[in-house]
Amino acid sequence: MEKKTTAPSANKPANKKAAAPKKSGGLNAAIIIPVLLVIGICIWKFLLGDPGNFDETGKHPQNFLGIIYSGGVIVPILITCFLTVVVFSIERSITIGKASGKGNLDAFVSKVRSLLDGGKLEEAIKECDKQQGTVGNVAKTALAKYNELIHEKEFSKDQKLAALQKEVEEATSLELPMLEKNLSILSTLGSVSTLIALLGTVLGMIRSFFAIGEGGGAPDAAELATGIAEALINTGLGIGTSAIAIIMYNLFTAKIDSLTYKIDEIGMSLQQTFSANN
Repeated sequence: MEKKTTAPSANKPANKKAAAPKKSGGLNAAIIIPVLLVIGICIWKFLLGDPGNFDETGKHPQNFLGIIYSGGVIVPILITCFLTVVVFSIERSITIGKASGKGNLDAFVSKVRSLLDGGKLEEAIKECDKQQGTVGNVAKTALAKYNELIHEKEFSKDQKLAALQKEVEEATSLELPMLEKNLSILSTLGSVSTLIALLGTVLGMIRSFFAIGEGGGAPDAAELATGIAEALINTGLGIGTSAIAIIMYNLFTAKIDSLTYKIDEIGMSLQQTFSANN
């Protein structure tokens, strides 16, 4: 009876060199956002609402801080949104910056491909150690599998290529969650900040129309101006926060896509080299 062969399993002892699952790095949003909310309320209450920012009556702002405070109770929420965008933008920038590793990625990929073409597998692995980034980690894992499959006699060429491709995909899937964590927060704030600002705008306009109604046709100019100012302040804060969140989200997404492209490029090079030499 002919012996059937199957593709190498990830559970076999021979595959111990595969990348270990990475812990998803980054800040914990469930903890950070409530802390930022408290900070936002304190900024609104004690910094913006400081009596020195208003006249003797305490009703009319004397500077820009007092004007922002006049935006009402929606302002601390918008401040929290803004602080959240800033904090997670810095955090993602640091994380993705580390994931990019050392040196130029194009030069790294070219050098690894050149070493592979020359059969210098050990030197290629050393280059991955020097790179110290996501692309280097995935490449090192794939190269270890590449070396293992070279000496594998039980499987066919197609099975080896399939195993190598699977190794690259698994290594990539372990790296990407660390890069994509918290990006959804920026994406969400890009749209939610505008909606929160719209709520503040509506409340400000309600206040303005109420001032008109109370005046019986001769509206209180001060109250009317206060309501309109409240509406515009909320609109400005929300649009500004939303714009920054969208810009940072697209920037980080582009960087992650670039890393993914390099991983795909080096994975394809490994398969092509393996197919040609084995």
